[in-house]
Amino acid sequence: MDTSEIPSIPSWLRDHLEADGIESLYPPQAEAVDAGVTEGENLVASIPTASGKTLIATLAMAAAVDRGGTALYIVPLRALASEKHEEFAEFEQYGLDVGVTTGNYESDGGWLSGKDIIVATSEKVDSLVRNDAKWLDDLSCVVTDEVHLVDDGERGPTLEVTLAKLRSLNPDLQTVALSATIGNADELAGWLDAELVDSEWRPIELKKGVHYGEALHLEDGSQQRLPVRNSEEQTAAIVRDTLEDDGSTLVFVNSRRNAEASARRLATTTDDALTDEERAELAEIAEEIRGVSDTDTSEDLAEAVEKGAAFHHAGLSRDHRTLVEDAFRDRLVKVVSATPTLAAGVNTPSRRVVVRDWRRYDGTAGGMQPLSVLEVHQMMGRAGRPGRDPYGEAVLLASGHDELDELFERYVWADPEPVRSKLAAEPALRTHILATVASGFARSREGLLDFLDGTLYAAQTADRARLEQVVDDVIAYLEVNDFLERDGDGLAATNLGHTVSRLYLDPMSAAEIIDGLEDGDPTPLGLYHLVCRTPDMYELYLRSGDEEEYTMLAHERESELLGRAPSEFNDEFEDWLSALKTARLLEDWASELDESEITERYGIGPGDIRGKVDTAQWLLGAAESLSSELGLGLGGEIREARLRVEHGVRAELVDLAGVRGVGRKRARRLYDAGIEDRAALREADKSTVLAALRGREKTAENILENAGHRDPSMDGVEPDPDVGSAEVTTTDGGDGSADSDDQANLGDF
Repeated sequence: MDTSEIPSIPSWLRDHLEADGIESLYPPQAEAVDAGVTEGENLVASIPTASGKTLIATLAMAAAVDRGGTALYIVPLRALASEKHEEFAEFEQYGLDVGVTTGNYESDGGWLSGKDIIVATSEKVDSLVRNDAKWLDDLSCVVTDEVHLVDDGERGPTLEVTLAKLRSLNPDLQTVALSATIGNADELAGWLDAELVDSEWRPIELKKGVHYGEALHLEDGSQQRLPVRNSEEQTAAIVRDTLEDDGSTLVFVNSRRNAEASARRLATTTDDALTDEERAELAEIAEEIRGVSDTDTSEDLAEAVEKGAAFHHAGLSRDHRTLVEDAFRDRLVKVVSATPTLAAGVNTPSRRVVVRDWRRYDGTAGGMQPLSVLEVHQMMGRAGRPGRDPYGEAVLLASGHDELDELFERYVWADPEPVRSKLAAEPALRTHILATVASGFARSREGLLDFLDGTLYAAQTADRARLEQVVDDVIAYLEVNDFLERDGDGLAATNLGHTVSRLYLDPMSAAEIIDGLEDGDPTPLGLYHLVCRTPDMYELYLRSGDEEEYTMLAHERESELLGRAPSEFNDEFEDWLSALKTARLLEDWASELDESEITERYGIGPGDIRGKVDTAQWLLGAAESLSSELGLGLGGEIREARLRVEHGVRAELVDLAGVRGVGRKRARRLYDAGIEDRAALREADKSTVLAALRGREKTAENILENAGHRDPSMDGVEPDPDVGSAEVTTTDGGDGSADSDDQANLGDF
């Protein structure tokens, strides 16, 4: 189908497609148009990666906006939200207004009401529904990307309930669901009352196979020679072979440690293939990586990137990951060793994909378990980029004939598993039942069950009895904790229940926090430990020797810990200690311990610190609201603990670190120079500020302007030589950016 034949889209979109050289649609895109996607019809598109799902979404949203409506694009990850927002922001040149929202779960997002296209995570959309965002009533089109993730035990229930609520709010809402190829796309289409486009078509060929011995065995029965030299590993041989054909490689491994070790080894392979120009550009990127954080992880990544390799996992900071992804897309980095998180939709295709590790540790199973076919096919789908690669190849690794046969049977020739709802698990329903009642979608037990009849779980399950039993158990739990109240069959959220739902808390987290706050006079460590033992915080693991260390710490600081501690002989005690370890990390951060020392002490990456800090900020903010709701009078203590962990500073620096651009390290230097708070900074002698900020004129000007200084200009100002700061440097990059010695750490991420 030619783009000129697409019905009901605005003329600017035709012009835009023509300017991008798109004259005709891919077959799955044409099928979507024939199914009515530009005319308001519901659609499920189950098609391979790189087959044009984003353009299907664009056609639907642009047509909806052209009809006077508003479009919402739901993604599973914040990183994807940023990527898609950047992509759709191109349309602002045609008069559209595009917004993105991912955080602050207590907001109704009122500022989004004038937008034409909004990009958001499913959790954010769920929170907007809970906070009664009025503009959601005006939605005319919702697109959900990676809808097969309704199968995910953590994120799936939220996506499922959110779609059910949006469709309940607006029965005329057009729903467009985009998915990888799955085994039961027809069930998803049935659930969403949608037309189905189920296609295996790809714009370039994807060859799947298994490497064994000296050959790559492909699914069509052919073989190609791919020798492994002397002491070379299989992965290195494949990377070398790909480089000889001017291609890049994405290697999937099963842990962070393996990703880093793999990148380190493969750097010796890629180093020999770099040109002098590439080496110079990679050296610049490596310096940017070092500037993100002063940690071993940052240095290890920079050293690998200098040689044309990289690793990618959740322990990296957002800036680390962005630098790696951009360099890989530009083909400067030749190989990335990654954990499976990179397969979840981020646009990083390569010539070859190597699935090195097809087993992963599963704590619930007590050992290594095979990955699902769907997950492996998602990884494989990253191979091949239209317009850049003549083909894509996805390769598994076998160490013997039997494993060669097993991998073909298990993954290469296998169809992806059907997607199954995970909604009926009690932790998921605990959160969503309270929110469903609090936001008015159900006002009785029967109304609740009727609402749940609109979910995928109900569409897939003929037996309603199990769901009813779990619902009754959850209602009883919520009633006992004073979140819901009954009047016969009627259900209503209490004031406390409304607060918990609005705060986007798991009700069990709220119950834990309330119980702890009622215990008495909290210290920062006590508060950090309290929020760290809630279901909403992902705790650090206890390593060898940790149990003894943190048991001693628990005894030493027993008076600070809130609530009743479990017996040391109880199974819950280990989780309680894991929470204490996580709390101690937060205390270290809020005591200004260097980021590099924290990552080394706890064996984590800078991204992990960021994740723990973000979650603690949110939970402490929720604790502050709950304290106010219950009249406990602890707002001041909780607020100080929250601000300390937010900025990573001791109590005396909280006010100063809150000035935009200051951060933890600069705040300490300014404080030591005699500038102790925002008011003092506003009236400070400029030569003192400049000296404390190591001669960085642009940084000093920006900070003084943010503090409200009457004359922030540094023209003619010299650093005060009597201010006892580190050596003065004038390297400022013109934009106030800092080198690694002066970084504000997490505040700069």
